Amino acid sequence: MNLPCKRIDALWLATLVATGISWWVGESPHRTGEGWPVAIVFALSLAKGLAIALDYMELRGAPALWRRFVVGWLLCVILAVVAVRLWAA
Repeated sequence: MNLPCKRIDALWLATLVATGISWWVGESPHRTGEGWPVAIVFALSLAKGLAIALDYMELRGAPALWRRFVVGWLLCVILAVVAVRLWAA
């Protein structure tokens, strides 16, 4: 039985895989204190946040002001977390 795969289903699978990769990278015992695992986790978080905002919240078809506001908020939160991490290091 072949069911059509909708975009939202593909995005759900992609966010599930990205969550698994984030967990694997974050919990990997082979981390050496380098910044690449953190960069990967933050990049995946940004991608998942964009997918959720644009597709699940259906902002892709919303007025540009709403898209800019939500995407800008997401970027501000991620940049704030990165800044706190760099400041604490």
